[in-house]
Formats: sequence, C-alpha cells, structure tokens
Amino acid sequence: MSFDVTPQSMSFATPLPLRSGSAIGDYALAYETYGTLNADRSNAVLVCHALNASHHVAGQYAGQPKSQGWWDNMIGPGKSVDTDRFFVIGINNLGSCFGSTGPMHTNPATGRPWGADFPVVTVEDWVDAQARLLDALGIDTLAAVMGGSLGGMQALSWTLQYPERVRHAAVIASAPNLNAENIAFNEVARRAIVTDPDFHGGHFYDHGVVPKRGLTIARMIGHITYLSDDVMNAKFGRQLREGMQVRYTTHDVEFQIESYLRHQGDKFSEYFDANTYLLITRALDYFDPAAAYGGSLRAAFERAMAKFLLVSFTTDWRFSPARSREIVKALLDNRRSVSYAEIDAPHGHDAFLLDDTRYLGVVRAWFDGIAKELQ
Repeated sequence: MSFDVTPQSMSFATPLPLRSGSAIGDYALAYETYGTLNADRSNAVLVCHALNASHHVAGQYAGQPKSQGWWDNMIGPGKSVDTDRFFVIGINNLGSCFGSTGPMHTNPATGRPWGADFPVVTVEDWVDAQARLLDALGIDTLAAVMGGSLGGMQALSWTLQYPERVRHAAVIASAPNLNAENIAFNEVARRAIVTDPDFHGGHFYDHGVVPKRGLTIARMIGHITYLSDDVMNAKFGRQLREGMQVRYTTHDVEFQIESYLRHQGDKFSEYFDANTYLLITRALDYFDPAAAYGGSLRAAFERAMAKFLLVSFTTDWRFSPARSREIVKALLDNRRSVSYAEIDAPHGHDAFLLDDTRYLGVVRAWFDGIAKELQ
C-alpha cells in the first residue's frame, strides 16, 4: 500500500558556488519528506535520484492513484527503508525539470528562460545544494545517504565532501566514474538532441518548440543500456508487431523491440527537458573523485568515515559489478566498514528499481542494523 505525500519547495537567495567557477543565486529546490524526524534529529535518510527521476521517491499524490514514487517498492511504512523508523528526504537536483530551478526557468539577469545559459552543474554541486537544504531543515548528521546509479555517485560524494555528516552510505548499481563506453553512449544521446532542428542552440523555449526527435532518440539509446540482453530477448526476441508481416522496408516499425523503444522514447520526450538531459549526462561524465588523487581511489576514500553498503547486479553491463568491487576494495584498503551484495538478477541496470526479494532483503537487513544503532 502506498501513502499520500505533498511536494515542497525551498528557495535560496545566497549564491551557490559551482565547480565550474560560476555560481547560481535565487534558486529553489523541490523536495519531499516521509516519516517523522525524531527528537534528536538522528534518523534522517537522504535519497539521491538518478538521471530521469526526481524528489518524488515514495508515496503517491492525493487523487492520483498511479503517481507512486520511483522507489515506492523500497521506501515506506514497513518497507526496506521503513518510514515508521526513518525520516526520509528526497531532493530534486538543481538543473532538473521536476520543480527545482533549471534551464526552463527564468534567468533573473535576462528575464528569459535560462536555456543553454544555465550553468553546468556537477555531482559535487548537487551535494552542496542538498547540504544547504538539510541545514535549513536543522539536520546536521544523516543516519544514511543512499542512491542508485547516478544517485549512488551522489551518495559516494556525500561521504567525501561531508564525511562528518554521514554515518552510513548505500551505493547501489553505481560506479566510481564512467568508463569510455558510458561516456560514448552519453555523447551519442547528446548529439541526437543538439542536432535536432528544433533545439535552436538550447533556446527552443523562445521558439515555442521542443526537440522531441532528439529526446526520443536519446531515450532509446539510454533505454537499451538499462536492460540486459537476456531480458530483451525474453520479452521481445525477434517477434514482429502483432498482425504484421515482413515488409522489406528500411524505415517502418516492424519488430516489437522497435515499437517498444519508440514508445519509451516518445513518452520521455513529452515530459523531460532537453537541456536538463544535457546537463545531467555531463555531470555523470565529470564525476571522478579519484582524479584529484592521481587516479587513486584508495587515496580518495581516505577521508570517508561512513559505514558502507554496496549492491550490484550480475547482468548490469552499464554499471557492472566490477565497478562496485573497485569501490569495495578502495574502502577495505582504508579499513572502512563495508557490506557488499552481488545479486544474480536478469534485469540489467534497471534491477535496482525492481522487486527482487534478495535485493530488498539485503537493504532491509542493513537498515535494521542502522535502526538498532539509533535506539
């Protein structure tokens, strides 16, 4: 059973310095909270979202029965992250298109939408912005920070930027940086967007159009990488669309997998912002905490103080188990407390969002341990 939630927004007048050397002021962050903050404010759990998700982590909006949060199977009363015990916070990242200040909002300097002029943001910038919101909520220390994929990168960054504020960190289906293949996928997706005639250099809002073709292709590319070969073969194989015969044409949609990808891409282009897609994939590309330490992940994690849980999935080829093991080794080399689970699941990268009793059980057991520490 889900529960009703209400989105909130917090505004910040003080400029936020960014890693690019720029800064942004007069910005707002959308967020949601679930559960109750205890008397000593020690049971807060921050959930960081991935590329196309938002602050709407769990629950549903009143009167909208199909509006469940993207991790509703994980977070809620009696669930793995039990909101009867923890105060959970979801924050929409700066530059996103789901309520926080982003490219579609007005640039106060020009009175027009930011568009392509919105400053480049990094994972570290998002963490700094999240820390400001937690400050405003009166939360000095997090019982845990958690996230999957890009959210896992943010969880890692929290333990490095604010080590004294994080007691536990759950990093799921993530990596210490993107490999060349992942950067390549992101670049192809970005090129699909920026070469769309309706992109207009990122200022398409002024023209009353949306680069839907580019966004559709970008989503199709991304979606392929989120699924495993086994899942795609089991679900679609080489099946043609219902009632269709081979037409011997180069441009018609004939195979079911083609129809599925186009549907996913078309749907995505209706609600996601093209400039946001460019910003977030670039933040993924830039994340590399070991870069400042000559490429040594062990040296990068020397300052981490949290206890860690890492989870990977065997068929996730975009953020493979080998990448999680790199993080585990770096933490163990620093004698940090680490739990690691490698789940044999067929679903590819998307497994971190799905119902797998072993996976959900691992997270539940880990948070049970955190709850005992709070008693």
